[in-house]
Amino acid sequence: MSFNLFDKQKEPIQLDIPDADIIYYPKFFDYTTSERLFKVLLDSIQWRQDTIKLFGKTHLQPRLTALYADNNKPYTYSNITMKPLLFTKELAYIKSEIEKICDTVFTSCLLNLYRNGQDSNGWHADDEKELGKNPTIASISLGHERWFHLKHKTDKNLKQKILLEHGSLLIMKGKTQECWMHQIPKTKRIIEPRINITYRVIY
Repeated sequence: MSFNLFDKQKEPIQLDIPDADIIYYPKFFDYTTSERLFKVLLDSIQWRQDTIKLFGKTHLQPRLTALYADNNKPYTYSNITMKPLLFTKELAYIKSEIEKICDTVFTSCLLNLYRNGQDSNGWHADDEKELGKNPTIASISLGHERWFHLKHKTDKNLKQKILLEHGSLLIMKGKTQECWMHQIPKTKRIIEPRINITYRVIY
């Protein structure tokens, strides 16, 4: 099953899938706000490209990343440890808007810049120990829409995909990270850049 809700749905959507608590807000920010945030973040964020090891070989990550927070707590994933910079005013604004509808006060955000269709993020769960048990992850998408794939960790028949639109918000909480994995796959289509900002609490 898949959701393609571009320009058709403005109300939040609760995904009806087992072992997960996922809510999708297709139009969390209006078009004008989304455009402004995208352009400012694209130019102002201190993007970096880390290396990862796969099967003994070192590769550049297929996207750019950055970590910002209101503290100095590092975040480690895929054997990469990132030290945060302080929230910019735009990242603090987005955080405050999300917190108006989400019962979590976020401390940090990990940003991903997908420069084109060949930039991607492989199958993973946001289940690092720094995030605690059953973390709430709030994910803002800005720029070109991309497909977000989900698959259950134990039941191979349970799959889902959502088209993450410009200005949308996806909130994952409860057992989602414990029971599901997600990815942003590559695409052969010629597409424009996308920025993804995932707010989280790092303990």
